[in-house]
Amino acid sequence: MKEKIPLGAKFQHDFSFSQADVQAFADLTGDHNPIHLDPEYAATTKFKVPIIHGHLSSSVFTRFLGMEVPGGPGSIYMKQETEYLRPMTVDTPYLVVFEVIEIDANRHIAKIATQVINKETGKMTIRGTGTLMNEGLY
Repeated sequence: MKEKIPLGAKFQHDFSFSQADVQAFADLTGDHNPIHLDPEYAATTKFKVPIIHGHLSSSVFTRFLGMEVPGGPGSIYMKQETEYLRPMTVDTPYLVVFEVIEIDANRHIAKIATQVINKETGKMTIRGTGTLMNEGLY
């Protein structure tokens, strides 16, 4: 039997996205907006460089919650509320931070605060709350 994850538990993981990741996401979704793919176009915008698709950037939550604590194999992702605060760029080191903020032990459901921090600037790029079900963890 797995050990239950307690209220207040915090977890973090390092990650980054490559331009190949952005291209694969664009091809998969059909979102070929030049702000994500064309450096010349992006140079004419306030961002000056291509930025990562918002949903690709927040996919890091499911990447870790589906495979690592405070989620993991067998977890069911029920909901994600997400606020995009700053653009993210390729080949930049980021830190995803999770904190278990609420547990319903009878239903085996946890609410988890989700954040992404740019490791170079220390600024938060995404924040939100995810809801997971996992009978072995909560």
